[in-house]
Amino acid sequence: MRMQFWREAVEDIYSDKPPHQPVATELWRAVKRHNLTKMWFMKIIDEREKNLDDRPYRNIQELETYAENTQSALLYLTLEMLGVRDIHADHAASHIGKAQGIVTCLRATPYHCTRRKVFLPMDICMLHGVSQEDFIRGKQEKNVRDVIYDIASQAHIHLEHARSFSKKVPVKAYPAFFCTVALDDYLYNMQKVDFNIFHPSLQKKSTLLPLYLYIRSWKKTY
Repeated sequence: MRMQFWREAVEDIYSDKPPHQPVATELWRAVKRHNLTKMWFMKIIDEREKNLDDRPYRNIQELETYAENTQSALLYLTLEMLGVRDIHADHAASHIGKAQGIVTCLRATPYHCTRRKVFLPMDICMLHGVSQEDFIRGKQEKNVRDVIYDIASQAHIHLEHARSFSKKVPVKAYPAFFCTVALDDYLYNMQKVDFNIFHPSLQKKSTLLPLYLYIRSWKKTY
């Protein structure tokens, strides 16, 4: 019902008849002000609806597809709000969104395990002989850490791809990509604890993130 409400709300927003709901009203104003593309909103809603059954991803590609249609779609909308319509910026947004989706899945794993749910790609778990029960029990054996390493490595690869053509991305697109600061920080901290997803340090807020964000902004990099 929630997904259907937002699907109808988006249709009404683009018909200049926004529902009397605070978020929908602000969304309508943003759409009018920045000429935002309707397709990205519908992709987010459709993908979230497909994901409501709470099943694990069959493979890393399925996780990347989910991330592309949710996280990357939000970045495409952010770029439009910044007045950036550029193929290189879109390419970077695609990879950064996928990295963000993968990292979000990793970060949420300890929380989900306490509720006896595991969403990590099944193909990678099977490759290393790890079951969902191993994660639910909080096991920290090498094969469990190897699963996390493989998944985290995929996020790192996407970040490297996004940066490989940064010189072609308009500078005014960079603010949309500063989420990479938090992604880099989490992946670095994960490496420090040898990819133990359950290490308490990974659940703590990084007090240095504002400083890292300032430095990245000052250097004009992402």
